[in-house]
Amino acid sequence: MEVLHKIGRRKTAVARVYLSKGKGNITINKKELKDYFPTATLQYKVNQPLVMTENDGAFDIKVNVFGGGITGQAEAIRLAISRAMCELNEENRLILKPEGLLTRDPRMVERKKFGQKKARKKFQFSKR
Repeated sequence: MEVLHKIGRRKTAVARVYLSKGKGNITINKKELKDYFPTATLQYKVNQPLVMTENDGAFDIKVNVFGGGITGQAEAIRLAISRAMCELNEENRLILKPEGLLTRDPRMVERKKFGQKKARKKFQFSKR
């Protein structure tokens, strides 16, 4: 198996994942997983597709991720890894799909409108 390349997105975060056979090292922007995502919740999100398909420790994963915040980045990485797991073995799709790991979350920040303070918030109205 050569290197498998997949892309995942969430809000404005874009993650490019390169999957290859290895010992289970996950490198994100040239940093270790525990250094890049210090909280256990975010580490769990990244590892979730690997644990569910019982592939944790089977692949080395190199990730380039940019844009958005750390939660959006973690979820973008999760989507990319899930897509890669499905390409490796089609049976993984039956495991990941019911958990919603193959769904691209379409929610984005609503644009600010002119004449308003934010997207929906208005400037204070004074009657007199």
